[in-house]
Amino acid sequence: MSANKFRTLTVTAIVVANMVGTGVFTSLGFQLLDIRSGFVLLMLWVVGGLVAVCGAMTYAELGAAMPRSGGEYNFLTRIYHPVAGFVSGWVSATVGFAGPTALAAMTFAAYATSVLPGGTSQWLEKTLAAGLVLILTIVHASNHRNSGGLQLIFTILKVGIIVAFCVAAIVAIDTPQTLSFLPVAGDGALLTSGTFAVSLIYVSFAYTGWNAATYLSSELEQAQRTLPWILMGGTLIVTGLYVSLNFVFLYTAPMEAMVGQVEVGFIAAETAFGDLGGRFTGLVFAILLVSTVSAMTIAGPRVIQVMGEDFSALKALGKTNKDGIPSTAIFIQSAIALLFIFSSTFESVLVFSGFTLALNSFATVLGIFVLRWRQPDLPRPYRTFLYPVPPLIYLALTGWTLWFVLISRPVEGLFGLGIMAAGSIFYFLSLNKSK
Repeated sequence: MSANKFRTLTVTAIVVANMVGTGVFTSLGFQLLDIRSGFVLLMLWVVGGLVAVCGAMTYAELGAAMPRSGGEYNFLTRIYHPVAGFVSGWVSATVGFAGPTALAAMTFAAYATSVLPGGTSQWLEKTLAAGLVLILTIVHASNHRNSGGLQLIFTILKVGIIVAFCVAAIVAIDTPQTLSFLPVAGDGALLTSGTFAVSLIYVSFAYTGWNAATYLSSELEQAQRTLPWILMGGTLIVTGLYVSLNFVFLYTAPMEAMVGQVEVGFIAAETAFGDLGGRFTGLVFAILLVSTVSAMTIAGPRVIQVMGEDFSALKALGKTNKDGIPSTAIFIQSAIALLFIFSSTFESVLVFSGFTLALNSFATVLGIFVLRWRQPDLPRPYRTFLYPVPPLIYLALTGWTLWFVLISRPVEGLFGLGIMAAGSIFYFLSLNKSK
């Protein structure tokens, strides 16, 4: 293996770790504000998994045909226009990775402090979250060996502990919740409602990261051959973990105890294992979130890096250290994440990050039709299985969700659109300066 390349297993771990984190350990509490059907709640995660798999199948073709780091920035630049790619990269740099990094770090702090008797202060949680970001920034700004090794260890640990938790909780619970996971009267109306669509934003945020491998294409061994299997394999693994975890949360803990709460995993563990066992599990879940913050600290800065390589006005962002690591970009993303940690509320970051990232992916998946029409002879080492069904499913479900978020949560939706508008303005300013 080249010292300046990531192995296939490492990048698969990055995909899994990017996805399994803040969303699955926090979303259920917000979903329970409006939905109380066990069947509908699990269907949210099944539908979210279907959308992610369809997106991964589409990205696999795009990534194999255009193997360069940068994810959507690379794809949209080549499919549509450099301004589209720049806006996408701007979104990734300002919100797309920094926001989720901050949320994962904040969730880490919430779970870590849940073990303390008598509660904790908001300042302590923010300090813990910031400390985690700073430590991982230093590790990932060093070299590929340290960066990839740390990521692989924490991701294997994460998957093993989640499986162990699901089995142990089911075995340990004496009195499961009297909740039906089969459809009942009224579930059909819920599945087609705006409430379901808005709840899907929380779920789509939880699945964010299925495209993480495309941000590292240039640093991946045999990218055109391995990228499709990394994307789809990682997404399928996570879908299974998500459905299992939410089933266990609902099976063990009373709904009323989880409504509106961030640390639903701790609540479920406390119900299943008692006070001491719950506190220990809360600490374990905190450790699991280290790999999520770690994965985003690896993937996100690669977007900032390629933007620096393409625009002379931003060339300082594209600098790498002697090991080929974009250390400057890593420090910049982490600085933005720290700003989110100390200035924003959890739910507001969650909704507008989810909306903006979904809009970014929507434009990219739509691009597969544009690219096949404009460049039919472009070499495609992998073609999307059952094309055009997967991209059409992704576009239909994601578009429906985005529309209902704009109607139901206009402030967060418009803020996301404002971020994109600011990106287009910054593009033309950078272009003029480059000229």
